[in-house]
Amino acid sequence: MKIESNTKTIELKKYTWLINSKNYLLLVIFLLVALAAQSQSLSDIQNLKVDNLSDAQIEQLIKRAESSGLSTNQLTALARERGMPASEAAKLSQRISALQMTVSSPGTGQNTSDSRSINGFQETDMFDSIRRSDPYYDLSLKQKKIFGYKLFHNRDLNFSPSLNIATPQSYVIGPGDQLLIDVYGASQQSFDLSVSPEGRVFIPNIGPVQVGGSSIEAASVRIKSALGRIYSGLNGSNPNTFIQVRLGNIRSIKVSMVGELTKPGTYTLPSFATVFNGLYAAGGPNENGAFRKVQVYRDSKLVATVDIYEFLSKGDQKSNITLQDNDVVLVPAVETRVEIIGPVRREGLFEVKPGESLEDLFIYTGGMTSLAYRDRVTVRRIENNQRKVVDVPSSEFGSFSLMDGDEIFIGEALERFSNRVQVTGSVTRPGEYSLDEGGLTVKGLIEKAQGLKPEAFSNRATLYRTSADLTLAAQPLDLKGILSGASPDVPLKNEDLLFVPSRYDIQEEYYVKISGEINYPGTYPFASDMTVGDLILRSGGMLESATNSQIEIARRVRDANSGKIAEIKTLSIDPNLELTEEERNQPLQPFDHVFIRRSPGFEREQLVTIQGEVMYPGEFAIAGANERISDVIKRAGGINQYAYPKGASLIRRTVYYKGPTEEELREKALLNIRANLDPETNREGNEAEELLFERIDAKIAQNELEKLKLQQEEQRRKLFAISPAFDSLRQDSTLISMRMKEQDFVGIDLQYILQHPGSEEDLILLEGDIIQIPKELQTVRMVGEVLLPTTTRFMSGSSLKKYISKAGGFTEDSRRAKTYVVYANGDAQSTRSFLGIKSYPKIEPGAEIVVPRKPVRQRLNAAGWIGLASSLATLGILIDRLLP
Repeated sequence: MKIESNTKTIELKKYTWLINSKNYLLLVIFLLVALAAQSQSLSDIQNLKVDNLSDAQIEQLIKRAESSGLSTNQLTALARERGMPASEAAKLSQRISALQMTVSSPGTGQNTSDSRSINGFQETDMFDSIRRSDPYYDLSLKQKKIFGYKLFHNRDLNFSPSLNIATPQSYVIGPGDQLLIDVYGASQQSFDLSVSPEGRVFIPNIGPVQVGGSSIEAASVRIKSALGRIYSGLNGSNPNTFIQVRLGNIRSIKVSMVGELTKPGTYTLPSFATVFNGLYAAGGPNENGAFRKVQVYRDSKLVATVDIYEFLSKGDQKSNITLQDNDVVLVPAVETRVEIIGPVRREGLFEVKPGESLEDLFIYTGGMTSLAYRDRVTVRRIENNQRKVVDVPSSEFGSFSLMDGDEIFIGEALERFSNRVQVTGSVTRPGEYSLDEGGLTVKGLIEKAQGLKPEAFSNRATLYRTSADLTLAAQPLDLKGILSGASPDVPLKNEDLLFVPSRYDIQEEYYVKISGEINYPGTYPFASDMTVGDLILRSGGMLESATNSQIEIARRVRDANSGKIAEIKTLSIDPNLELTEEERNQPLQPFDHVFIRRSPGFEREQLVTIQGEVMYPGEFAIAGANERISDVIKRAGGINQYAYPKGASLIRRTVYYKGPTEEELREKALLNIRANLDPETNREGNEAEELLFERIDAKIAQNELEKLKLQQEEQRRKLFAISPAFDSLRQDSTLISMRMKEQDFVGIDLQYILQHPGSEEDLILLEGDIIQIPKELQTVRMVGEVLLPTTTRFMSGSSLKKYISKAGGFTEDSRRAKTYVVYANGDAQSTRSFLGIKSYPKIEPGAEIVVPRKPVRQRLNAAGWIGLASSLATLGILIDRLLP
């Protein structure tokens, strides 16, 4: 109950926090909406267009949501609850997902030089790579679609005027300009003069000269005339003195940028600045600004009209005049803007001038792509307060006038071929071929495909034909007869497909199998006239344990009425695999299964281990099937003077022992041989040893490959296998560990065995047996429910109770009647009771006294006693009624 209460408290806190977070995030959304769409009020979220939000604004929205602990799904759900249409909410989710995928996608390396280091950790803006890779990151989708809009928002593009140019003769001089006058020839002099606010320069020894408002060319004439008073070589038809007027530091001018601009205002620009420089400084036209009618006013008079599209499509800058002080650049609102959608080089929103047609528009789109349907376009427009569709054929592209809001849709070419036929299957060059005007037949198509492959099934082919209603029809063909001329040829039609099957496509793949005492058992491809010896060679040869006789071949039975499941054949082959007449007369057939049997006289060595007090401890090979414990003890030199035979034990493997398989033993032997032959860790070998090393290394690699395949197959099998139901015994971990033990103690009486060899106590040895013979034991151990579990010295003649008293006696939870003793050889003996008299086991050196715990009893509660009393009362009433 306490856990449930805590869980509910946590859920209530989460719910309260979520409500507060949603309220805070709602304010954030409204603020972002106000920034993204200035014309909308804070409560106008239902009219918000996600396409008008830039990636930068979406980024801010994601960061605010993350700081509030909200996920993307919660963010879109909140916007949906507050009135955002489902379509716009879906767009918002897609924009957020796309931005996050771009951030996490590989290859967008981040430059950590701009990151901050806090306490040894580096903080990197996850959106920094997108900003670097996308120069239009701050633009909305609609802004990116407006043709020309990106021109003034590309951070990699700079419209700053170049000041390192020759002095233009048409430059109009104004106050603040620096004039550099060089006199050269018969006389030499230099003047560095600044134009005064009144437009004059003061030349030493001459006086002021009016140059303001004049071009460099006109000012040069005036200055030359003034200098001619003291430099006579400047005058006349053959002057010997010359002057050059250059600009030094140029002045700054103020230009007013007004109208539909991103950042309207008054800007201070260099006097070399042009209209484009002013537009770039002001951020260019905004979403409602005109790109085709940028007006320049000077002294309240229109002096130039700039068409940005002329620059973008033709590179024409004739109208891009140099600005002067106090000029006004006006960007009016766009009058006619259309959208073109479809396979053109450049899709988007385009501004058109009055009188321009579709052909003019296609110049700005870069023309149609090769996929475009050029015969007709579809125009959607609003006319008389309703929408209408206008079909414009290609003949009217040059005369069709466009209106504001038109949406021009260009279709794509059909995915259909007008003269295609195909051939697939067993031909030399399958693929597509053209249907000539003169026609093409099946035989001609085969010749174009350079004939049939050798495995082609020419008895029958199929011609798949597209009917007039676009349904599929199949026509069988006698391909062999057509190619030989025995059958009439078939003319082909458009979109015909000829399929020539292979013999292998229409029959099951033939194979043979081999298993048993073979190096690489498995399934192998069948070959004509293959014999058992050929299959043995293909599978790596027989093992040493294999017999060359009694080889069985299991063959499929094709007569279902005979009742036989398989036909069994036996044969013998030559031990050296020489081809015999018997083998030649019994070739293999497809799907045969060959079994190589183990030789009756072959046995792998089996080892037992003797540990402890014998003369020669270690591993011993079992000499015969009836070798006993006494035999191996004798081979080990017998027990020594320190041995304690009564404490000897035998450890034997159980049925759950998982030892190495024969394949693993063979592989281990190969690994040892390779390690001993490896020239990198051993001496250099001769040629025979090198060849042996290469063979063994190849076999080990093959074994590793086979093991990998088996592991993959086992993983697939486990993936789709259904877990079997476990019985109650398997569900008990303690019982499982006891039941699945791989080794067990077997109690033996070695002293009796040595005195009576061959008796029933003298067990026959099995592989893996371990005989342990300890030294003389002098202690007894007490464990379980005693007050002080301990080990004490052995006291000859002492009873079990005396040893229990050495451990402090029994505990209150002890089950005295079940006390038992485990002897050093593994035998156990329990306490016996007769007429209340307990008979405790005898204690020997090395014994272990175990006192078990009483089982926990479940006491009946009040409800249980009531139920029991009720049952007894019911039983009594029933008996009373049944008795006469």
